[in-house]
Amino acid sequence: MPEPVPQHCPTPRELDDLELLVTGAAHPTTRFGEPGSPLSLTLPPEVESAARDAGAVELVDPEGLPLARVTVPGGEVESLAHAEFGPFRHLYLAPSTVHCRYRGRTFVPVADALTEGQVEQLRAAGPLVLLTLVGTGTADLSPVGLLRATLRAAELIGDAEVVAVPLASHGDADADHALGVQVVSTYAGDDPIIGLADPTEDDVYPAGIAEVVDFEQPPVDRQGLVLFFTGLSGSGKSTLARALMDRLLEQGGRTVTSLDGDVVRRNLSAGLTFSKADRETNIRRIGWVAAEISRHGGVAVCSPIAPFDETRQQVRGMVDDAGGAFFLVHVATPLEECERRDRKGLYAKARRGEIPEFTGISSPYEVPEDADVAVDTTGRSIEDALDDVLDALREAGYLDLPSAPVVEQGGAPAPTVVETPETEKQRQPGPTAGSPGFDTLRTSSFAAQPPAEDAPLKVLFVCTANICRSPFMELMARQLAGPDANIEFRSAGTHGFTDHEMDEVMATTLAPRGVADHSAFRSRAIDKAILDEADLVLTAEAAHRTFILDDHPALFRKVFTIGQFAEVVRALGPDVSGRELLEQAAQRRGNADAALDVHDPYRRGPEAAETAAAGIEELLRVVVPALAGTRETTA
Repeated sequence: MPEPVPQHCPTPRELDDLELLVTGAAHPTTRFGEPGSPLSLTLPPEVESAARDAGAVELVDPEGLPLARVTVPGGEVESLAHAEFGPFRHLYLAPSTVHCRYRGRTFVPVADALTEGQVEQLRAAGPLVLLTLVGTGTADLSPVGLLRATLRAAELIGDAEVVAVPLASHGDADADHALGVQVVSTYAGDDPIIGLADPTEDDVYPAGIAEVVDFEQPPVDRQGLVLFFTGLSGSGKSTLARALMDRLLEQGGRTVTSLDGDVVRRNLSAGLTFSKADRETNIRRIGWVAAEISRHGGVAVCSPIAPFDETRQQVRGMVDDAGGAFFLVHVATPLEECERRDRKGLYAKARRGEIPEFTGISSPYEVPEDADVAVDTTGRSIEDALDDVLDALREAGYLDLPSAPVVEQGGAPAPTVVETPETEKQRQPGPTAGSPGFDTLRTSSFAAQPPAEDAPLKVLFVCTANICRSPFMELMARQLAGPDANIEFRSAGTHGFTDHEMDEVMATTLAPRGVADHSAFRSRAIDKAILDEADLVLTAEAAHRTFILDDHPALFRKVFTIGQFAEVVRALGPDVSGRELLEQAAQRRGNADAALDVHDPYRRGPEAAETAAAGIEELLRVVVPALAGTRETTA
């Protein structure tokens, strides 16, 4: 009776290599492990042994779908199925399909988002196929991000098609280059291939592409972040992690999730024991959840013991693959101090052999050599020890949180760091809502003096680059309000150019509407000062509103899309205007409906510009009289 064929889920790189082989993109290479080819497959020892007995291994995707059967030894590939799901899957085409659809076009390998200069270069190159190299490790952007950026470039270029090619990096520059030349040549066949010119120092991304790049590669202080505290039981890591999480929540601006070791064991890892294998499984589960949180821009605060370096490195790898940042805090309190804090006597039981595989006694703790900061909590307050972590985070650029609140004279001293081993839950009482310093943190960030009764109403319009929609809003609103209105109108962009003139195509829509001159306008990017100064922020799209509130969640009462605010004005009726309108609108806030967006007309021609202008004008004719108090009332 033949041996059953084992199944194996390859690494992302190996899955990319497999797709090159089964689609013929790696021609003339047809199997794993050919001499001189970087396309290889590594099986775990137990799988390789079973595969040799059976003569083959079945490769499956992460969902368990069988993709191919590979002979062992030999590496010959027999395709069983093609991946059917995943973002932009319809763009992953075999060379034979590309030859049928796009013969006669010029082929361009793309491994990064295109700049304005590169887009201009390709506009003159004729009908194109943009071969987007989205394999693991090849591009700085994620595969989805690079494809989104390339599709936007194709729209700007005009006659260009996009094809996704899973060409992975193998860590060997020469071999990867040779493979890239081989794959691109296979796709192009007899058609010409051109390379992209290197960007110049002053070259920039077009606005739409810049928006994708900024989302994919946010500044360090907006990047998803995993704060991973590791140390012996009783070291103080959970206490420090909780104190840091409190500080994050008090400051606001980031979504924060706690993955405390005990909470995870109850909800994510129930049923696991404290054996080495199960403890490592528990850490990997924490790591996977934390990585997913970082993928979406959140902050995950983890505080397991995590005694083994191999598992910590696996978690770091998960976070890196998700595009997040991994910040390792070693709470380096000595074993003697941890034992001294042992109120439940767990260390003593472990020394008597009553608790097996207890970290630090009968199971090793591998001191991390790659910690971003090491903190010994012996004899220190929580706030004092936390300051070490805050300083390291600030220096790395990830977070800029205030140091410990100043305790007024006569105030209560900060609590000491105390944890019970393993559970690490029995702590001395922490600060309460009335403790000196905590109220200051909660209220000072967003305290503001009410405006003077005769102060002008300040309205800020926002779009992407501040050269099309938002300058039209600013100039048109000023025209509709008239010179006597006590309103100041300004505009800015989420990715605003600096000191650019208004887009000429969009500007031509102003004169027929009575705005004679736009020459004085200059673009700007939004910043916190501009946002704080505004009484009302109106964005062109829901995406712009989300962009602002992700960084400044406390402003949610005054940030609307212009379509959303017009709906509020209509609902409130003609008797409500000015600051009273803003106060009532703040109570009616909700999710912005993308159906009310004013879509970007940039580089889409005069018709798109006029459509955007007409839509904005209609909304402004609702909004501006309501703000100015000049619409007809029912009185």
